[in-house]
Amino acid sequence: MFFESAAYAMGAAGQGGQGGGGAFAPLIPLILMFAIFYFLLIRPQQKKAKQHKEFLANLKRGDYVLTGGGLYGRITAVDGDVLTLELADNLQIRVNRNFISGAADPFEARGGGKKKKEKVEDKGEEKEGE
Repeated sequence: MFFESAAYAMGAAGQGGQGGGGAFAPLIPLILMFAIFYFLLIRPQQKKAKQHKEFLANLKRGDYVLTGGGLYGRITAVDGDVLTLELADNLQIRVNRNFISGAADPFEARGGGKKKKEKVEDKGEEKEGE
């Protein structure tokens, strides 16, 4: 008898005109969190992956690329998914298309390292003034 009256007392109270909206309310924060994750994390990652896939599909002879292993080179031949890269004079390697990380600066690919800013000094005028 006690359990029946306690169970009745713990039962749902009258909703008073709210209808069934109380069951949906706890899901709203979860839906909002998913929407935020989608627009801030998932969608940009998918967009970047799509751009990289298009980049790999459009590789051609003469492009300068950076491999996944950190090697800079110029594409000298394309044979399906196998690319031949020229790393230096008379040094060529073959690499799978999927291991290309991105485009490279031709200056870096030729072994230039960091670009140096040169000072322009006209030493001829200095000598004449001395």
